[in-house]
Amino acid sequence: LQYPVLMSHQLCLLLVGVAWSFSLLKSVTETVIAMRLPFCGHHVISHFMCEILAVLKLACGDMSVSEAFLLAGSILLLPMPLTLICLSYTLILVTVLRMPSAAGRRKAFSTCSAHLAVVVLFYGALIYMYMKPKTKQADVSDEVFTVLYAVVTPMLNPVIYSLRNKEVKEAARKVWNKNWTSR
Repeated sequence: LQYPVLMSHQLCLLLVGVAWSFSLLKSVTETVIAMRLPFCGHHVISHFMCEILAVLKLACGDMSVSEAFLLAGSILLLPMPLTLICLSYTLILVTVLRMPSAAGRRKAFSTCSAHLAVVVLFYGALIYMYMKPKTKQADVSDEVFTVLYAVVTPMLNPVIYSLRNKEVKEAARKVWNKNWTSR
């Protein structure tokens, strides 16, 4: 609740720089590892996105290094941030429960629960995709979970923020009522 005091411009730039640096390092390393693998058979990715998991399904030969790197990266880059996010939401929850106003608590819970739902959906889909046992066959669930974390969750953020706006809520209510009364 003291965000403007704690989050200086320099700290924000440092956090963004660290996140981008780790992401770039992970992506470049995955690409180099994948480029060194032997590929056999047909070279058609049975997926609608060219991500590392789909590319690795085409490789043949010893993939222990690439699988170990993916597992290590998944352990570091998925459960750790999710744990930190859940810890921060726990601290927020404790603070909100101490609020004397019931209306203030309700508003804070409404905002936090929507954000937490998106975080859980995003990280849940990613953890499922990257931590499940690897198979050579393309699976429909791979595509569904990829859509969840790559398309659905980024689309939910604007919806969540716009539903905090009274005018947007009222417009949505009018459209909803109009559709139900016209049937």
